Amino acid sequence: MRLSHAMLAAGLALLAAPVFAAPVTYTFNLDHTQVRFCWDHFGFSMPCANMNTVEGTLVYDAQDPALSSVRVTMPMSGLDTHVPALNMHLKEADFFNAAQFPDITYKSTKVIPGTKPGDLTIEGLLTAHGVTQPVTLHARLNKIGEQPMLHVPAIGFNATASIERSAFGVGAYVPMVSDAVQISITVEADARKPAGMKPGMKH
Repeated sequence: MRLSHAMLAAGLALLAAPVFAAPVTYTFNLDHTQVRFCWDHFGFSMPCANMNTVEGTLVYDAQDPALSSVRVTMPMSGLDTHVPALNMHLKEADFFNAAQFPDITYKSTKVIPGTKPGDLTIEGLLTAHGVTQPVTLHARLNKIGEQPMLHVPAIGFNATASIERSAFGVGAYVPMVSDAVQISITVEADARKPAGMKPGMKH
């Protein structure tokens, strides 16, 4: 009887263990991931734009978040200010020069757990307009668990950052149009294989 009780207790302990304890690689869900950036326009307004295509992978280690990492690619073709003429202007040579530099990328170099569970500081390298600069993200884990429609491991984060666009050689109209750009990010990612990710999938 004692052996049976011990085996039962061990089985229950395994069931109670974290489902995704080992490092898991997640692929961004394109339909539920957004990168938004805002700037000051002559002091009158704070317009914002989105990067409509945000492709990336995230490795998250729930037991040791410091071992986590993230890689992101954002094609300039997905830049959307909601003003078609401004979309075209920002892709021209006096701003991002999208013909020569078609992608913006980010690659983490270090993940630092915060004092509160789920808080993370992500240090990494942002490349835009052919220039690479260190950029720090302040991130918050929203949720980790099974995606209820896909039945696969999933994870969600929010993050913020601030950059100076002139550091990337995109300084037109500074200081009338602010050098500082505020970035806000929300990411939903899941453990489907990349081949299973198709733009336009709604989940």
